Amino acid sequence: MKYYLIAGEPSGDLHGANLIEGLKKADPEAEFRFWGGDRMATAGGAENLHKHYKETSFFGIVQVLKNLKTIKRQMLECQTDVAAFAPDVLILIDYPGFNMKMARWAKEHGIRTFYYIAPKVWAWREWRVKSIRRYVDKLFIIFPFEQAYFFEKGLQPIFEGNPLVDAIEARRATLPTPEEFRRRNGLDERPIIALLAGSRRAEIRDNLPLMALLSERFPKHQFVVAGVPWIERELYEQHMAGSSIRYVCDQTYETLAVAEAAVVTSGTATLETALLGIPEVVVYRTLWFQVKLQPYVLNVKWVSLVNLNLQRESVAEIIQSDLSVERAEHELRAIVAGGAKRERMLADFAELQAIIGGAGASERFAARMVAELRKENTK
Repeated sequence: MKYYLIAGEPSGDLHGANLIEGLKKADPEAEFRFWGGDRMATAGGAENLHKHYKETSFFGIVQVLKNLKTIKRQMLECQTDVAAFAPDVLILIDYPGFNMKMARWAKEHGIRTFYYIAPKVWAWREWRVKSIRRYVDKLFIIFPFEQAYFFEKGLQPIFEGNPLVDAIEARRATLPTPEEFRRRNGLDERPIIALLAGSRRAEIRDNLPLMALLSERFPKHQFVVAGVPWIERELYEQHMAGSSIRYVCDQTYETLAVAEAAVVTSGTATLETALLGIPEVVVYRTLWFQVKLQPYVLNVKWVSLVNLNLQRESVAEIIQSDLSVERAEHELRAIVAGGAKRERMLADFAELQAIIGGAGASERFAARMVAELRKENTK
């Protein structure tokens, strides 16, 4: 069968690549075409990559408004390419701003559509549920708590685990020893606190200064910020100037694996940190009125995927509008070695691992997709 996949950011490229590998196993005759990135190109053939996510990623309302003409042109280009390929199914991977519009177009043109990694409508923009019901043929979810939510909304989601577990397990065997990591990056023997300041410039600008202040209060630890390769080092250095924070690039899992604890901005990184078994504090700085509006704008009690999946507060979430460091210091001291909350948090993370499920989710999702398509084709 023929599969057209659309991913618009690095995480989607990763999960799309693992899904392609699974689809090849479940359907040896599979043909692919996709929007994605280097990982999907490696899995599905570079000749089948029509557009790289680096050309299509626009984050934040300002960037979107500035690039409306480009986004509209890319949408038309994508529709033309999907129509020319004539797939048996269009698989949309996260990236809801673009992909929900593609779902509507596909429905109007009689193209079967699967949505893989559902939009986070349980947190915000709940009005998209109506569009999912109308335009998506099968919805594939990666968080257990989403099952009850979507069922209540009249949908029958499919859950086979979380593909993030596959990504972590694939990397675990290649992670360096603590000694190797320290030697490679010129670090001393003090325990490491990993800093994950976000993957966007605004997040780094807002969160890294707090982390720099926090690092000054822990002289017996060394703080290491894990930079992302698509953001220049100079931005990190600007916001940690005057601190002793060390910078490494494109070594997020490596840094977490050797860390005693971590300070993490909200997002997928909170779940990655927990699945690697590293106690963490979640911090996120935003505008003061957004902090005040949070209970009215968000449909959930927590922002971290750890707490959302456990359905209780396990990791501290410090959502703030100023650079007050006192609570962050208190919570971090509670989870470093000997801290009052450390063992409880590690037990919570073991429970989280059981809830999320083991490795092999990508292959299970792929097998389920192929089975659903074959079932439809035999009707």
